[in-house]
Formats: sequence, C-alpha cells, structure tokens
Amino acid sequence: MADPACRTVVLVVGGPIGPADLHGLGEEASALLDRENAEVAVCDVRAAAHDAVTVDALARLQLALRRRGCQVRLRHAPSELLDLLAFMGLRDVLPTDS
Repeated sequence: MADPACRTVVLVVGGPIGPADLHGLGEEASALLDRENAEVAVCDVRAAAHDAVTVDALARLQLALRRRGCQVRLRHAPSELLDLLAFMGLRDVLPTDS
C-alpha cells in the first residue's frame, strides 16, 4: 500500500490501449506528476483491457516514472489482469495499492 505521507496522483486507465497510445500515456503521466509534485501514481485499471498491450503500457509507465523517482501502483486490478501480469513476470514490478 502507498505511504499516506507520499504525494499521490490517481490516473484512470480505461478501455483498450493501442500501440500508438503508449508514448502519449507516459508523457501525460509525467506532466501530471510535474504539476502535482507527486511521488506515487496510482493507476485505477478496473476498466482497462486485460491484454498484452495494457501490460506493456503499464510496464513502460512504471519504467518512465521510476526514472523520475516516482512509482506506479495499480488499484482495482481485475484478477484477469493480475494473472496476465504474473504470466509475463511483471507482478512484482507493478504492485497493487489495495
């Protein structure tokens, strides 16, 4: 669970994410973190597709934000998405918030 003392922003990731969306997602998240001076980005993924492109997007987001000293945590992740993360070896890279 995220440290309550950390500044946190919530990103809602919904619907299918296309390969063309991958770059823009990281840029938008970085801009939001700059504005809010946040240390943790909680991604609400309850409406996200349960596919490899979504996992790729979340992993890239974690990598980009970790380079900035920030961390991504998933919130409301469906079991299908968590199973796919585990299958792809990324379950520990993308921890859940709850």
